[in-house]
Amino acid sequence: MNRTATDHKFDFETLVNSIEQYDKIYRDDITRENYFGFPIAPILEAEQKLLDNKVKSVAYLSMEYGLAPSIYNSFQLKKPMSEKNKFFKHEVFSNYWISDYIFKIKIDKMLDIPIYSGGLGVLAGDTVKSIADLGLSVMSVGILWNKGYFKQNFWYKHGQMPEELSWDPWSYPGLIPLKHRVSINTKKGKLSLRLWKYYVYSYDKKNVCPLILLDSNVEENTEYFRKLTDQLYRSDHVSWRIFQRSILGIGAIKAIDSLGCSIDRYHLNEGHAAFAFIERYLQLSNKADMQDEKKKFMYTCHTPVAAGHDRFNLKDIGEIYGDEYIQAAEKFGKEKKDSQDMNLTYLCLDNCAKVNAVAQKHGEITRLQFPDFASKVDAITNGIHIHTWLSESFAQLFDRYSSTFGDWRRSPALLTKAQDLMGNEDFRRDIFEAHQVNKRNFVNVVDHWKLDPNVLTIGWARRITGYKRPSLLFHKIEEILKIANKVVPLQIFLAGKAHPNDNIGGAHIDAILEHIDALNNYYDIVKVLILENYDTYFGKLLSNSVDVWLNNPLPPFEASGTSGMKAILNGVVQCSTLDGWVVEAEQDDIGWIFGYRHEGSEIGSENDLRLDEDSAALYETIEAMAKMYYQTNQKGKINLQSPWISKMINCVRRAAFFNTQRMVEEYNAKMWELNK
Repeated sequence: MNRTATDHKFDFETLVNSIEQYDKIYRDDITRENYFGFPIAPILEAEQKLLDNKVKSVAYLSMEYGLAPSIYNSFQLKKPMSEKNKFFKHEVFSNYWISDYIFKIKIDKMLDIPIYSGGLGVLAGDTVKSIADLGLSVMSVGILWNKGYFKQNFWYKHGQMPEELSWDPWSYPGLIPLKHRVSINTKKGKLSLRLWKYYVYSYDKKNVCPLILLDSNVEENTEYFRKLTDQLYRSDHVSWRIFQRSILGIGAIKAIDSLGCSIDRYHLNEGHAAFAFIERYLQLSNKADMQDEKKKFMYTCHTPVAAGHDRFNLKDIGEIYGDEYIQAAEKFGKEKKDSQDMNLTYLCLDNCAKVNAVAQKHGEITRLQFPDFASKVDAITNGIHIHTWLSESFAQLFDRYSSTFGDWRRSPALLTKAQDLMGNEDFRRDIFEAHQVNKRNFVNVVDHWKLDPNVLTIGWARRITGYKRPSLLFHKIEEILKIANKVVPLQIFLAGKAHPNDNIGGAHIDAILEHIDALNNYYDIVKVLILENYDTYFGKLLSNSVDVWLNNPLPPFEASGTSGMKAILNGVVQCSTLDGWVVEAEQDDIGWIFGYRHEGSEIGSENDLRLDEDSAALYETIEAMAKMYYQTNQKGKINLQSPWISKMINCVRRAAFFNTQRMVEEYNAKMWELNK
């Protein structure tokens, strides 16, 4: 149905005529030359390609997108920004409670467009940015979350206290509402969806990847329907989960058709979007054509954790959709003939032409989990968007050594040439100083907590949930004190959110806060801070500023992880269990690997956290790290021959591989085949 592109030209008039309330709200920010301060020509070119049935194009569907406009490609407004779209106060919970009580971290910054929860969304955001960098013809589709994920508050003795987030999409820089509406017929009435657009620009502003966002908060919907796109991953009732996933899948197909885009591939980023497959099937007048249609569907699986695989009882689906949807769900989504569930993961594995896991180890685990599809599962390792996560001090460093690195902005793979500078004393000095610039910047941000840029600083920041073991570092708190007394002081930073309904994740936050409070009398030797409302701004700040990035998931349940990739790009060494992407860098001397190693054909249980054995290994590793660090940095006097600096250089060298430009190129070569 969507192969109906004509010779229609997408020009400036087409763009502005599609925008709701253009004259009233957006006229000053969208002109014939500029789109919120960026050149408008790439938008017109990208939209024209999507309409052209002679150009191969992809639809990339994801439940969330972490676009990080507060730190990358920030659009400009002619008028002052709404206070609702700013986020400049963050509280700190530390073992220096007087500062916690008196001070907050205040940074006048734009609120990240709040349509993501964590790593999956940030990866999707990085993916579309690299798509733009490479100039590929892709239409990305997601959901406009009117209340975002949630605002996080820490309360001692109460842990994480979620609060509803409020923001204003109508005045958010770069985001525009379209006049287009699409609708989904349900047993509860017609569900109408407004389409929004956000254009993701390349690093050089020469290309864009359009992002369509679906929104149920429209006047013609019932109050119940209007709230469906309020909060990301609301899970208090199964009907909400079904609606949210069908809005993404069904709504995406209808939106693509409504806009007249010519699409050759549908890439489902996780099983959340599996209803798109059902919708394409139902659209076919000749159902036998579905065999050819299947060739257009691609699927990326992101997790081996049970909670990451959606199953819906057919009866629950039948309360929302008619017989045709139930019959299609039975035909394509049942794991077993006698099952009464539609398994979205199974549907994708069984019916999509290409399937990939997100790291080589994850590929191995996925084949063990789903042996019937083992031969079908490829592995394309995740990455990060270099231009988003690279600190200014390291960009300047690479430019200073341009004779070695060349045009690293266009070709991040050139960072592998850091190896050629291993013996260069000037580079060894400069890379350590570039890191210290970042570290001093962070110390200044949290200046009221009296930190020292020459003290070993460890960072842990990511989604807080059981298998990631966020409180492993504090499992035996007396061991931390022994290290600090025996070697020298430590500084520890943590950040992350637990899903409001994740009781295990919430319990970890409670435990962390109690451990921090128990260290109140030891602030002279161990400083511990956990930051509220971890977002991409603090993700970048933390990952480029600490000395060591701690990563301690229980193997083999971390599919990939990407926070450590952000750290190595900025020369921050790793302290990690052997899981996810780290398996592929085990032999590269980028830091320290400790703890349990998964081997064999049994996956094990994500509930067997191995806290005693792995915390003991972690404390032993931290002591070894601390000794090396203080042999390297003696109160600001740097030993340039230290193996610590060699590890930093190795980190940059391996960052040449762990980036989304390489990842998207692999997607294109193995799955999309846009150049054929």
